[in-house]
Amino acid sequence: METVHFFVEGHVQGVGFRHYVMKRAFALRLSGWVRNVRDGRVEVAARGEASHLIDLINACRNGSLFSSVSDIKIMPLSTVEPSILEGHFQQLPTIDA
Repeated sequence: METVHFFVEGHVQGVGFRHYVMKRAFALRLSGWVRNVRDGRVEVAARGEASHLIDLINACRNGSLFSSVSDIKIMPLSTVEPSILEGHFQQLPTIDA
């Protein structure tokens, strides 16, 4: 199992982007979470097979129907609490940046 943590930048809030990420993550059998950040980004942490994580990142780059992704920033894994990556993929509450 591999883990990835990243932020998606652009027009990604209020356009169904988190739901889009959740659907893709579920289809790829990933665990982890997605949440909005008050600064306008969407944060994602996911665990699963490396090829499936790459598929999720590529899906996020393409974006949902009404989103416009400008960048994806991969973060160090030490910033993610490992226990929250267990189980089903979930949506977490919005956080401050």
